[in-house]
Amino acid sequence: MLRLMHVIVVGCGRVGSALSIALLDMGHSVAIIDRRREAFARLGEDFGGQMIEGIGFDRDRLIEAGIEQATALAAVTSGDNSNVLVARVARENFGLDRVVARIYDPRRATIYQRLGLTTVATVAWTTDRVLRRLLPQSTPPEWTDPTAKVCLVERVLPDPWAGRPLTELEEEVGARVVGGGRLGSALVPSAGTVAQQGDVLYIAVRTDDIEALDRALAAEPAGRH
Repeated sequence: MLRLMHVIVVGCGRVGSALSIALLDMGHSVAIIDRRREAFARLGEDFGGQMIEGIGFDRDRLIEAGIEQATALAAVTSGDNSNVLVARVARENFGLDRVVARIYDPRRATIYQRLGLTTVATVAWTTDRVLRRLLPQSTPPEWTDPTAKVCLVERVLPDPWAGRPLTELEEEVGARVVGGGRLGSALVPSAGTVAQQGDVLYIAVRTDDIEALDRALAAEPAGRH
């Protein structure tokens, strides 16, 4: 069952407006922040979310947007520095774990990922990838076998799993990590691969066990105190 969430979107450009509308269509609540009120025209007259005029990294504007109750935030303005600053404020000042920042300069993405920030780029691809990062349980599998019994899903590794061998994750959830991405590079895990913060994992799992996988990922790893 889809768990409804409150999501903050900073930046009402093409990506921010499309992302906000998509989230509302999925039943989630949305607050979108932009420094230019006229930018909200992209949302249409029937937009049902909260529209806040202001600077996205302003603490008061974030509180007005409901960050203290939010599940996720996407910083998708037209500036790399602004997006990174918003993302860091959300993570470091408000303790929000599920944060995505749009980055235009790929050369800087690795640096930002080392700060624990998930980064994405380009319009249509960005909207899809941000949704997958913010709401992994509500996006379709990357691949499903012809019998519909096994599928491949993408998940961002939750912070509590960092530093643990990926084999422990596989044993915990009864699935198989077949690949992924780490700091902008491809990840092909071996038996000794240790998970790192921000890893994007492709996991092969029985279709009937996807919800169990998400519960296990959201829980504290066994043996950690």
